[in-house]
Amino acid sequence: MIRSLLTRPAPAFEMEPSAGRVRFTFLGTAGFVVASQARTFVLDPYVSRAGLLRTAFGRLPIDAERVRRYLPVADEVLVGHSHYDHALDAPAVATQTGARLVGSADTANLARAAGFAMDRYVEVTAGQAVPCGLAVATPWRSRHGKALFGRVPLPGAIAAPPPWPPRVFDLRHGAVFHWQMQLEGLSVLHIDSADFYEDDLAPADVLLLCAVGRQYRQDYTRILLERVRPKVVIPCHWDDFSVPIEAPPRQLPGVDVEGFVEEVRARGARPVVLAPLQSWWM
Repeated sequence: MIRSLLTRPAPAFEMEPSAGRVRFTFLGTAGFVVASQARTFVLDPYVSRAGLLRTAFGRLPIDAERVRRYLPVADEVLVGHSHYDHALDAPAVATQTGARLVGSADTANLARAAGFAMDRYVEVTAGQAVPCGLAVATPWRSRHGKALFGRVPLPGAIAAPPPWPPRVFDLRHGAVFHWQMQLEGLSVLHIDSADFYEDDLAPADVLLLCAVGRQYRQDYTRILLERVRPKVVIPCHWDDFSVPIEAPPRQLPGVDVEGFVEEVRARGARPVVLAPLQSWWM
């Protein structure tokens, strides 16, 4: 069923955005590349995607070859929170592209553990706008959904650099942000987790939205679309990230992308469903 919802494939990911346009590439999980001719943002990259057994019982590997292949360009790598499926690959992406890595004090300790050059780390707090050439990125206060039997998984701070490579429980969520980017006359809002604070939402043209959130918060989609009033909604965090990123996408257990799409349409916005590594232009 998910294949019937996918947007028709755009030109190859490697193509440059044309003048005045923004390319959105879904990286699977909560990850995106948001790129114009002037600026390339990478958000919450996790292309390494360890299998279930390795994730549960082993140390989490960074797949350097996939990072090089799928994320060759970045100016800023923005991290919403520090769980492994949002932050594990971020230092490697920033290192190999020369990008700035931008996130919380918790993500800073993760970056130190990974050996990242901290002179390129920008530590932020909620509401602190970060100038990015002709673009601007701002982290807003957010919160993690109760996605594990009614509880927030792996809560708490990363108060010191964790072991590296880490185990899944070494990477607590820490501060949680949603990122808003202004580029090429567009406002883009990325909500990477399954909850939010209503007073910390602002209007945006494009909403990159954690689709699994509607499982954990009543009226999740309705409230967000009423507050943000997007023209376009691109769902994320719906795909099973225990399989390789190149595999045919499948929904996480309990996720209902079909129902999500219906809710988005009912609120007058356009849903654009992308498979991992697929791009769409606006």
